[in-house]
Amino acid sequence: MTKKTTKYHQTDKNNRVVKGVIISLILIISPFLFYAYRFAPSDSKVWDIGFVTIYSGGFGSVLSFIHAFFTKALFVLLTSIWFLTCSHWWKYSILIPFSMFLFQLSGVLNHQLQFIDQYDFWYSLPLVLPTVLGLAWWSARLHVTSKLLDIRAEIENELEVIRRNNNTDEA
Repeated sequence: MTKKTTKYHQTDKNNRVVKGVIISLILIISPFLFYAYRFAPSDSKVWDIGFVTIYSGGFGSVLSFIHAFFTKALFVLLTSIWFLTCSHWWKYSILIPFSMFLFQLSGVLNHQLQFIDQYDFWYSLPLVLPTVLGLAWWSARLHVTSKLLDIRAEIENELEVIRRNNNTDEA
C-alpha cells in the first residue's frame, strides 16, 4: 500500500513539473510572439508563408493584422494561464479582462467590424456584471465568515483560560 502511495506522489510531482515547464515556456516565448508581426510585410494585403496564406482582412496591411491579432491573442493566452493557475478565491475576477480580450480578438478576426475595441465592453457586460456582483457578494460573505471564525477563536481561548483557572483553583 505504501509503494502505491509513494508512486502516486512521484507521478503527481512529475505532472506538476511538466505543467510548470510548459507554462514557463509559454511565458518565456510570449514576448517573442508579441513581436512576430515584424516579420510580416508592411505593404502587402496578402502574405503567403507556404503552408498558410494570411489576408489583411479589414486592416490596411498584413503587418497591422498580425500585430492586432497577436496582441489580443497573447492577452487571451496570458489571462487564461493566470486564471487556470491562480489558487485564490478572487480568481474569477480574471474572467472580466479575459472576456474583454476574447471579444477584442473576435473583432480582429471579424474583418467586417470597423472599430475593434469600441463596443467590446458592452458585449462583455452580461458576463462582467454578474461576475462583479458575485464577487462583491462572495467578499462580503467571506468577511462575515472570517469575523465569525475570529470570534469563535476568542471564545475558545477564553474558555481555555477559564478551564485552567478552575483546574488551579481545585488543586
